Amino acid sequence: MTATTLFQRTAGPLGAPFLLLGGSLGSNLDMWRPQLTRFGARLRVVRFDHRGHGGSPVPAGPYAIEELGRDVLALLDRLGIERASYCGLSLGGMVGMWLAAHAPERIERLVLICTSAHLPPADGWLERAHQVRTVGMQPVADAVLGRWFTPLYRAALPARVAPYRAMIAACPAEGYAGGCEAIAAMDLRDDLPRIAAPTLVIAGADDPATPPEHGELIHARVRDSRLVVVPNAAHLANVEQPDVISQLIEDHVTD
Repeated sequence: MTATTLFQRTAGPLGAPFLLLGGSLGSNLDMWRPQLTRFGARLRVVRFDHRGHGGSPVPAGPYAIEELGRDVLALLDRLGIERASYCGLSLGGMVGMWLAAHAPERIERLVLICTSAHLPPADGWLERAHQVRTVGMQPVADAVLGRWFTPLYRAALPARVAPYRAMIAACPAEGYAGGCEAIAAMDLRDDLPRIAAPTLVIAGADDPATPPEHGELIHARVRDSRLVVVPNAAHLANVEQPDVISQLIEDHVTD
């Protein structure tokens, strides 16, 4: 299994604890911009693009969660990071669960935001993969945006939402399709009891993509984990409620 060399950006003071940030399907590392100012003083932040996303290479799909996880391990090796905390949202959270279960020696603390250990039906993900390979990303951008943000947020702050629609539309179709196929084949439920890293699970109360019951299942199976349900937040909770989410992440990884 050959790892993909991921595109990344590192910021923050030398010697500070490392925090990796893994994003949602269809996003790029700019989705974490709302967190950068808050984290800049206390954490050495490594944002990265999954394979097929943003500035990372776009190998042909299908992808698998294990492959995405091994890409992150290769990134850690390349940066000389022996151990780091990891925060992932959606697809990034799925990768985080795999990492914490299969490479526990590399993960200090874990934050899982608006994610799931199992997200059927597989046919829906495979249909979406076929759609974007056939017609491209533009037709799905509005549907994805509707899951990323609550209607109230989209109506009140269209200028803040617009760059995220552009982000979705710019995602390589093959990379998005490969990510859909990874989610279609994913079932991490049996991995959850193996996670030993201190884990914070965050759910968006209004998330239509991974509703709070997905976070509740993770919380129930990861021992000594903590669950927080954030009001007035859809799937990209870190953008819609940046202060709340940033505080939760910072408190957990610097505890």
